Amino acid sequence: MANQNLSSAKTAKNDEFYTQLHDIQVEVNAYLEYDPNVFRGKTVLLPCDDPEWSNFTKFFAQKFQTFGLKKLISTSYAPESKKYKYGYQPSLFETNDPQYDAGKTQTHGKIFVLEKDKTGDGRIDYQDLEWTYLEGDGDFRSKEVCKLRDEADVIITNPPFSLFREFYNWVMEANKKFLAVCNKNCITYKEVFPDVRDNKVWSGKTEWAGGMWFETKNEEDVDRVINGIMMKNTPSIWITNIEHGRRHQPLPLMTKAENLKFSKHKELKGREDYIHYTNYNAIEVPYTDAIPSDYDGLMGVPISFLDKYCPEQFEIIGQTQGDSGKELGLKPFDRELKRLNPSLRDGQLYYMENGIPQKPYARILIRKKQQQ
Repeated sequence: MANQNLSSAKTAKNDEFYTQLHDIQVEVNAYLEYDPNVFRGKTVLLPCDDPEWSNFTKFFAQKFQTFGLKKLISTSYAPESKKYKYGYQPSLFETNDPQYDAGKTQTHGKIFVLEKDKTGDGRIDYQDLEWTYLEGDGDFRSKEVCKLRDEADVIITNPPFSLFREFYNWVMEANKKFLAVCNKNCITYKEVFPDVRDNKVWSGKTEWAGGMWFETKNEEDVDRVINGIMMKNTPSIWITNIEHGRRHQPLPLMTKAENLKFSKHKELKGREDYIHYTNYNAIEVPYTDAIPSDYDGLMGVPISFLDKYCPEQFEIIGQTQGDSGKELGLKPFDRELKRLNPSLRDGQLYYMENGIPQKPYARILIRKKQQQ
């Protein structure tokens, strides 16, 4: 169901999910634990947001002084410009303001700024947010939001899944620190993976297992209702270039012999050796916890390995799909084998088992780093 939901997002049926406050807090706390001053003196931009409803704005506004922020900026996207329209209802925060304009609310984005104690109560928090309408609809690619991007030090958001490629390029071309929610598969996109391989971008603190739960406005696509709030689970992750401690924790692993003898996975336990690919000099490792600690050669591991990846422990060589696999030197498959397995494709790994070519799921090639 989650994968179907992401497909729907790409066709604009439901491209909008609201991140839970608890999830934001747990994730952001990991960066503060690693560096308590990570946000101090910084301007933080929250684009692709709905500040009246979004937990990103609420969280960072309430933590403005605790984090030592210089400035907080949130921008929203005009309801009429959204691909999926669910009947936008303005909040009292907006309608009670003298500048409220019912027409503009539908066609213009809004900008919320927090940088001073407007209420005079001696603290800077959510009550001090000031807002106005943007000139345009608030699209992050617009000139006025690009200008805000260039002003910011850190960009944090849950962008539309269908626009993630564009959002990622938008952030990286400006050389900004960022933290974003994305579909798990985004980390293998050709725009993203080279930066993951080169240790410029990595998975966030929150583990991948179980996906993430979001509030949704789409009544037709709900997994559960909690306290009257419609919730949807999707295979989503955090992606970032901000340091956190979990990514530097090495994986505890067994040796090759121990895995073959004691592994909990039936694909390995009792085998004489790991499977070797037919078209590339590497071994097949079907589970991250089955990576042999004493193997120095190349290994094909699941994409979920990136959730546990420690750059001090392993080196990422590349991914084995299509053109990427061809560039790595994967040999073309023997055309005679096509009749035995019609799914074979050049640029993808395969191995022979009982005379039948078998193709594993998408793999990332890694190698153990040699200790200096």
